[in-house]
Amino acid sequence: MQTIGVVIVVPEPWGSDLQAFRERIGDPMADLIPPHITLLPPVGISTQLISGVVDHLATAAGMVAPFEVALKGTDSFRPVSPVVFVALEEGADDCATLEGLVRNGPLGIDSSWPYHPHVTVAHELPDQVLDLACTELAGLEASFVVDEFTLYILDPDGRWHPTHTFPLGSQTDRGED
Repeated sequence: MQTIGVVIVVPEPWGSDLQAFRERIGDPMADLIPPHITLLPPVGISTQLISGVVDHLATAAGMVAPFEVALKGTDSFRPVSPVVFVALEEGADDCATLEGLVRNGPLGIDSSWPYHPHVTVAHELPDQVLDLACTELAGLEASFVVDEFTLYILDPDGRWHPTHTFPLGSQTDRGED
């Protein structure tokens, strides 16, 4: 078995800024994976299925044209989950379309929650730290073009490693092996 995840990585300069913020507030997940919008949360699959998953993701990517995402302000999933995130002001529908294509075929796995695209900035921290994250990033605004997404694999040490990047609007996969 291999644990995988599929994400849209937040590009520079916002990715580094958000990662530095997470590190500063003591979020233990800050250095395990870059800031991102999740398309497929961590899921275990058979190692033998990886090549089929890569083919599936390349096909899904080819079906969606690049699109704009605008991040603006913060919100939280509390009290259901101790998470503070940066909200998507634009691009949420496009992310949902892409998520639907990704979570199909060999990745057609039921989800416990409805899809809600966001960028996590604080996770499982004390309430006062979550409140601080909400306040400090409330004025954040960023926009960027999403023109690819990435397949990550979890290593035994709990770190996520990119293995393939899939350009939108193209059937070609750019492996990073």
